[in-house]
Amino acid sequence: MSEVTKSRTPKAIAEEILNPKAQQRILIIGGGYAGFYTAWKLEKLLGKNEAEVTLVDPLPYMTYQPFLPEVAAGHIEARHVVVSHRQHLKKTKLISGRMTKVNHKLRKATVQIEGGKPITLEYDQIVMTAGAVTRTFPIKGIAEEAIGMKTIEEAVEVRNRLIGNFERAAALPAGPARDRLLTFVVVGGGFAGIETFAELRSTATYLLRHYPEIKFEDVKFHLIEAMGRIMPEVSLKTAEWVVANLDKRGAKIHLNTQLESADGGVCKLSSGESFASDLIIWTAGVAAAPVAKNCDFPLDARFRINANAKLQIVDGDKVYEGAWTAGDVSAVPDLSGGGVGGYCVPNAQHAVRQAKLLAKNIVASIRGEEIREYFHKNLGAVAGLGIGVGAFQSGKIGITGFVAWIMHRGYHGLAMPTWERKIRVVSGWVWNFILGRDLVSLEPVRNPRLFFSTWATKPGK
Repeated sequence: MSEVTKSRTPKAIAEEILNPKAQQRILIIGGGYAGFYTAWKLEKLLGKNEAEVTLVDPLPYMTYQPFLPEVAAGHIEARHVVVSHRQHLKKTKLISGRMTKVNHKLRKATVQIEGGKPITLEYDQIVMTAGAVTRTFPIKGIAEEAIGMKTIEEAVEVRNRLIGNFERAAALPAGPARDRLLTFVVVGGGFAGIETFAELRSTATYLLRHYPEIKFEDVKFHLIEAMGRIMPEVSLKTAEWVVANLDKRGAKIHLNTQLESADGGVCKLSSGESFASDLIIWTAGVAAAPVAKNCDFPLDARFRINANAKLQIVDGDKVYEGAWTAGDVSAVPDLSGGGVGGYCVPNAQHAVRQAKLLAKNIVASIRGEEIREYFHKNLGAVAGLGIGVGAFQSGKIGITGFVAWIMHRGYHGLAMPTWERKIRVVSGWVWNFILGRDLVSLEPVRNPRLFFSTWATKPGK
């Protein structure tokens, strides 16, 4: 019996049987952490014929983003860190499309279907969980040259290009073209940036044993951070240990430094340094998904949807009945007092936990029961920095090295949704330990028709 069901009195249950309510239509916009977990939890809580749940997302899967650096490093198979909506949401109606407009006064949402005409969906309850996109700044060359680390497709491309660059560089003589291929740049010293930076450095060192033409000192790694420290989620002592550890591994971190230009792949820094790179990775923050602007819901200064602690969409004291939000697209008050500016920070810890409470609150609201406020105190932060190296911080407790790496894999192995995915990820780790890393680069997948179109017989020839 669910927690929501337990709170119902026998009188309420009898009233529901005698006077059944019309089936509620619940529409979820976005199938990332918050959207997937909300739908997953609703399937467990809702009674038969109590509600119809529809999830709209252009992608057919949820991506477990903490594992993206390990995908880029070749530790985990890319398909294993995404969770199929259709495989795991058995009772939810799934629509592959992009929400283009929400008119909450009419309780209608417009969805654009790729290759088809827009459709209009009517709803009783709407859940805005569209997530976030990579936040960039108007730096010359970034839009044209850089790649993010927010999607599984980006992580796969980074891995392919890293290995592909080694392959090309091994065939070239010393010189600017070779140096460019073997220079790797990460912009942003938060968790995503540092984990990506460290994992790729670890992979590059491993690759050297298979490329005798390339020496350790030929490979350059640069991380650019505008602030005076990295990883604000951990203590200064832990952050300094990470910087020192990476420096010993041949990975340079530029603190108090801004990237002024990346035009043509040439990175020009505020310190006066300059170097060309064929792989520039941007991890300097996220922003609420722009689709939030297409709704008639109030947004804050960062274009996040305003919410109260019960995850209802609000405009000051006014509550938008039947409208909910969670995850990176929302501005949810952090009642623990630990949030930046008083709001929950955009991370997986909050998105997953908000989604679970959101599902309970939706069901409670349908049944006329009390809904609860979201409260979660940060459990700490853990980072993987390459095979055998990690960092952990919880309060004043900081752990670094091998033990922290084990904690990183243990935590995220358990946090990965569904047992089917957990088993695939952990078994992959085991096989990599036994067989070593998989070093295959599949760069040609960028243009899968190239081979066929090159040799296909054309009319008149």
